[in-house]
Amino acid sequence: MPQERLDRATLTLLGIMVFAAFTLILNETLLGVALPELMESLDVTASTAQWLTSSFMLTLAVVTPTAGYVLARWSPRTVFVAAMAVFTAGTVLAASAPSFAPLLAGRVLQASGTAVMIPLLMTTILRLIPPSRRGQMMGYVGLSISAAPALGPTVSGMILQFASWRWLFILVIPIALVTVAVGARFAPREIHTSVGHLDVLSMVLSTLGFGALVLGLSSLGGETALPVHPALLLVAGALGVTWFVVRQRVLAQRERAFLDLRTFRSRAYTLTVVLTGITLASLLGVAVVLPLFTVVTLGMTPLATGLMLLPGALVMGAMGPFIGKLSDRLGARPLVLPGSIIFVVAMGIMTTFGPGTAMWTIVVAHVLMSVGIATMNTPMLNFGLGSLRHELYSHGSAALTTFQQVAGAAATAGFVTLMTIEVRYAFVTAAVISLASVGVALRLPRSSR
Repeated sequence: MPQERLDRATLTLLGIMVFAAFTLILNETLLGVALPELMESLDVTASTAQWLTSSFMLTLAVVTPTAGYVLARWSPRTVFVAAMAVFTAGTVLAASAPSFAPLLAGRVLQASGTAVMIPLLMTTILRLIPPSRRGQMMGYVGLSISAAPALGPTVSGMILQFASWRWLFILVIPIALVTVAVGARFAPREIHTSVGHLDVLSMVLSTLGFGALVLGLSSLGGETALPVHPALLLVAGALGVTWFVVRQRVLAQRERAFLDLRTFRSRAYTLTVVLTGITLASLLGVAVVLPLFTVVTLGMTPLATGLMLLPGALVMGAMGPFIGKLSDRLGARPLVLPGSIIFVVAMGIMTTFGPGTAMWTIVVAHVLMSVGIATMNTPMLNFGLGSLRHELYSHGSAALTTFQQVAGAAATAGFVTLMTIEVRYAFVTAAVISLASVGVALRLPRSSR
């Protein structure tokens, strides 16, 4: 059956949104290899400098749950322009920061703009693209979610080889300005927006609950200047999130949920949340641990490390649309099951890493991991989000992205803690977690088109 053609305006809009999302999410992992230079330049300790990466993830976890309400209440154009404007303001502040505090504030603003971009992109695809073409378009979402964080260390390493850390922000400013101008021109004014329901208590519970949860996870196993023990933050966060979930169930009975969690009544959606959480946790964990392993244990430069990880990032980005197109024809299971096996094999290879590991072994393992993630994530996004009712699209996108951020925070904290004990422990743990992806794949229906 021939696929439905998309008009040029729709393709242009999606191209702009994918590029914007890619640019914004790239910044999540951009500062990792720059922390040593930042510590020296700003005269701060390692535990203080680490907040430049932790604050980004924390802000994402706090702001993303609001995306369901925001996307239901305002038009795509308004949300896009506002998100890009906040991100650009944060980038300018970070680039010109004379000390640590303004730089940290800039990172928080960057993350605030980033938080709604992926839900906006997912929701726009679900609303504008016919089901027969959604898989291919979801491949570009995978490009933003997976390939952008993987490319962060590479881009950062290349820039730092020739310029100071400020150029990590300066080079982004003109790109952001052009993107917001073009997006304002092409983004639609209205796509099925509604009044939306702003529940203040839900917003407070979401902010405190998810914020405390991610903050506690990010503080585990390392030095922290927090006056509260991470375990107490985790307990408070868990209680806040539980109260938030209960309140959403009550509000949903009156069709007034701030973040409608009836999305989890869909088995396809629930499996998607679990699998993408597993893959993103592994991806972010490896993105943190692998550069530390190559620089500290193997003595490689940041540039060499970035170049070594480049093939995997490029493969992941290139495969997304291709795998998405296949998922439109084949469904999820025929792609996700072999992808999960490739993923497990890659993580298994990483358990052998040590002081004598050859560079080609690291490259092969990273490429295989990238192939596995690309083969799983795109079909699952298409399968899971496509199973929702139209009015739940924005809430499903927001809840999925929120869960990914919590999983990413847990993985990053856990892997770094394990690495301080023994680097192999981190990779073994990642390999064990990856086995769950095969279990999820086996639970998929044989026909899921």
